[in-house]
Amino acid sequence: MSHWPNPILFGAAYYFEYQPDAADGFDTEAARARLKSDLDLMAEAGFSVIRVGESVWSTWEPENGRFELDWLQPVLDGAHERGIAVILGTPTYAVPPWLVRLYPEIAGEHRTGERLDWGGRQEVDYTHAAFKFHAERVIRKIMARYAEHPAVIGFQVDNEPGLRIYHNEGVFQQFVDRLRHQYGDVETLNREWGLVYWSHRLTTWADLWRPDGNAQPQYTLAWRKFQADLTTEFIGWQAELAREYAREDQFVTTCISYSRPGIDDPSLTGSLDVTAGNPYYAMQDGLAMPASDGGDAIDWNTKGAWALYHSADRMYSSKQAPYLVTETNAQAIGMPWWNEPAYDGQWRQAAWALVSRGASMIEYWQWQTLHFGTETYWGGVLPHSGQPGRTYRELTQIGKELRKTGAALDGLVPGAEVAVLYSKRSEWALAAEPQIQNDQGGPEHRSFEVIHGPFYRGAFDAGAQARIVHTGQLGSPEEAVAAYPVLVAAGLYAEDDDLLDWLTAYAAAGGHLVVGPRTGYADEEARARRDVQPARLSEAAGVWYEEFANLTSEVAVRAPEGSPLALDAGAAAVKWADGLYAEGASGAAGAQTLAEYVHPHYGRFPAATTKAHGEGRVTYVGTIPNSAFGKSLFEWLVPASEWRPEHPSLTVTGGVTGEGRTVRFVHNWSWNEVEYPLPAAVTDAIDETAYDAGAPLPLGPWDVKVLIEQR
Repeated sequence: MSHWPNPILFGAAYYFEYQPDAADGFDTEAARARLKSDLDLMAEAGFSVIRVGESVWSTWEPENGRFELDWLQPVLDGAHERGIAVILGTPTYAVPPWLVRLYPEIAGEHRTGERLDWGGRQEVDYTHAAFKFHAERVIRKIMARYAEHPAVIGFQVDNEPGLRIYHNEGVFQQFVDRLRHQYGDVETLNREWGLVYWSHRLTTWADLWRPDGNAQPQYTLAWRKFQADLTTEFIGWQAELAREYAREDQFVTTCISYSRPGIDDPSLTGSLDVTAGNPYYAMQDGLAMPASDGGDAIDWNTKGAWALYHSADRMYSSKQAPYLVTETNAQAIGMPWWNEPAYDGQWRQAAWALVSRGASMIEYWQWQTLHFGTETYWGGVLPHSGQPGRTYRELTQIGKELRKTGAALDGLVPGAEVAVLYSKRSEWALAAEPQIQNDQGGPEHRSFEVIHGPFYRGAFDAGAQARIVHTGQLGSPEEAVAAYPVLVAAGLYAEDDDLLDWLTAYAAAGGHLVVGPRTGYADEEARARRDVQPARLSEAAGVWYEEFANLTSEVAVRAPEGSPLALDAGAAAVKWADGLYAEGASGAAGAQTLAEYVHPHYGRFPAATTKAHGEGRVTYVGTIPNSAFGKSLFEWLVPASEWRPEHPSLTVTGGVTGEGRTVRFVHNWSWNEVEYPLPAAVTDAIDETAYDAGAPLPLGPWDVKVLIEQR
């Protein structure tokens, strides 16, 4: 994508049509003045890209078959005159009222026969033929009109897909057809899903019940995968339409909100040229380090510096390649009662954190704060007054820095000392049959994320760089050992034999495999395995268990005599405990205990163990570690490098550019001024200051330095 104006694009979503000055038309004196002012301010701030057009189908097509296409021309022309590129969106995620009136049956159903109410967005069953007819027509009109415009560098099809799970009749019938082709006959489905239970055996495909009252986890797992496949097919269909008009130098993408229930991001991005995502995060003290807590990583709005990096690594993981940030915080993002705009410096920190983990574009939502609508208080680069303020000034600094350093960072590949596996199938299976309690004692439908997140955070808090890898992206065990000396498999609940056998082969080939709770417990249909647990891993791990428990409060852990693990104060197990026995099943050699519970009952079980296997090692963690336990665990798993900082408010991440340069990103996530002793000679990529090895690197409050190692 070398045709971009800068290897790292920088800008915002720009909806000129939302501006009050355009309310009386796009060709009025007020509208022209506002457009000129906006674009001039963008150019002064170093903007190199804007995103337009994806939200306003009713503006593109006010009535059925009557198209208004010319209104965007001045925006594209003005952007091009100032060297600002444009990403053009298709408007299919928010349908016009006339379409709803003509085809009420296109409304999505959240339960069978119960239509979603209109008044929000993404209420449509996008498999419906009437919707697809009109969607294709408006897409083709927009693409034919603007695809050849020289400002347009790419296309975003739809917007944050997968918000809904649809129960429409046509959707259900497609599901039945899917099952019929997958399983062949109802007797096979009866056997594979265990439908003898509670008298659910089918005699014909017409016997399959609707999903609304379903309580069978095998059904729910298949239903969730099917819904994600519908989203993948819908986005792939739009991408192919866009490519009919796109030039060779234009890309096609969609923007992903990773918490959406109807997506499988590796599959979704398979038909796209580049991943694009929308990481929102808690600002102010939500980014402070050290932090007592950090919330959950997998949500549309995360909390904690570690969770911001997790969002970045999720985006990179979709294609294991650089990605675009299509939306992120300009000011406070969220409901009217969530007003926490960034402290000075935090915008820079977040932008450089995302770049350090593979972002090729930083684009803010949005240019000016809205004066109306649901997102009136989702702050933009400009406030409601439209006058540049603190946010604009802070982002202008980022724009200057990215313009100056972008070429030097081209082709950056983020470093990775640990791979943390992600499984959409296990995510769906644990949502169907939650095994972790939420804070109120009920089912935690995000059980996979609650298990997975603390392991990622443990690596982050220990100063190790983690790469998120999907289970479908694994090469040979030997290749994985070379790329990732430590690999974490936690929460991999519903997986097939091949994956579990691959994990043991990875350890045998010389890798350090870390197995966490629920891994291997069920097969690919989410049926509990008959094996001694952990299934197919017990012999390699040197442990087994027959019972497990939900922990309703923290249970302290300690390292027994002889353990190589040094535990930080406050280390504890949370939410889950496997009743491990550190002795091999069937006479196999047992494992060494790394940590044990401090508890009159659970003290009989190890909390974590380790055992050599082949050329490598398997460490089993039978609980979810709290932050102190996770940090201690990964400090042992990943020996400290010379770049790992000792100060608790500092992080150092790195990567290698396309030209082979090593780049380090040093962040200070606190109000304190900090000095970091440099382990190697470097040059500051922003102000060009050279530092010798051993020199102190000064960092102000909420500061970040971008350093290139001297060769």
